[in-house]
Amino acid sequence: PQKGDKMRLIELASTNARHLLEERVVLDENARARADDVLYELQEALELKVVPRVIVCFDISHMQGSEVVGSGVVFVNGESKKGEYRRFRIKGDWGNDDFRSMHEVVSRYFRRRIDEELPIPDLAVIDGGKGQLSAARQAAADVGANDVAFIGLAKREEEIYLAARPEPIRLPRTSAPLRLLQRVRNEAHRFAN
Repeated sequence: PQKGDKMRLIELASTNARHLLEERVVLDENARARADDVLYELQEALELKVVPRVIVCFDISHMQGSEVVGSGVVFVNGESKKGEYRRFRIKGDWGNDDFRSMHEVVSRYFRRRIDEELPIPDLAVIDGGKGQLSAARQAAADVGANDVAFIGLAKREEEIYLAARPEPIRLPRTSAPLRLLQRVRNEAHRFAN
């Protein structure tokens, strides 16, 4: 339309679209800045050498002791990267042994990353406590993935286990770094089921 109500309607739609686009750009920039802040806080809280921009989380799930599966979900800069998610059917015949299952999943994940010369995550979150953390760290070491920081996140008290510390870290329930870790862990749990 060249004139009249229809032309004004198109101009209004164009203006609204431009405003919406500008608003989204500003919101995305703010979200990225907040994500960076949370990642820096997480680095500080966990005493990590690098900012954990790429986080992988592993979980083991089973149906009444059978059909054991593992999952690995990836978050980049605090956002899920669904194309990087992996589900693992446990090949071992040990049944409901979370430690051996975790060892298998972590070793398969990192072996493939190394063989295909793909980037290695900065932080690996293990759904579980010291036992699962130990099994995962050993699996990564077995395949040569030695530069990955590992933590265990236990569900009941939301305690964070580090290999180098005898006592777990307890972040405030309202802290942004803990909420990020919970979101990552919950996504791994959801994907495994």
